[in-house]
Amino acid sequence: MTGSIPAGAPAPGTYTLDPERTTIRADVKAMFGLMTVHGSFRLQSGQVSIGADPGASSVQASIAAGSYASGHTKRDADVTSASLLNARAFPEITFSGQGARRDGDDWVVPGSVTAHGTAVPAEIRLSDARQEDGEARFRATARLDRTSFGVTKKKGMVGRTVDLVIEAVAQPA
Repeated sequence: MTGSIPAGAPAPGTYTLDPERTTIRADVKAMFGLMTVHGSFRLQSGQVSIGADPGASSVQASIAAGSYASGHTKRDADVTSASLLNARAFPEITFSGQGARRDGDDWVVPGSVTAHGTAVPAEIRLSDARQEDGEARFRATARLDRTSFGVTKKKGMVGRTVDLVIEAVAQPA
């Protein structure tokens, strides 16, 4: 057993992530670390399965690589272009995770992220998982190293690590 489910957490079962009400923020250092660029991606689809034993839980999610938005049109086009994400050739970024284990106050879900045609081991850290008005709500974070996906251009101008903050809403499937 990897820990018991805390009171107020979503009940065991399968939940469908709501793309309209889920946000995925991506923060990256830029300009040789002098500033942080805040952008976002749009969730395409996703499903969370919560097991009575958290170790039997799973997560599947897909985002549109071309949906990157920072409020700066030229930057957004650059990020999704062939020089970075290459969203035309690799239109989808996915996370697939299996199991959940306690780590202090958080839950950690190990899995892999596939982006730019490359699958890389990754973990998402759940700092909040609760049932509210019949829906499941999750707050999760992850840190990805873009170079592990082969995205190596624009060193200095675009930082190596990307910090993700996910605020997700899901309905019972």
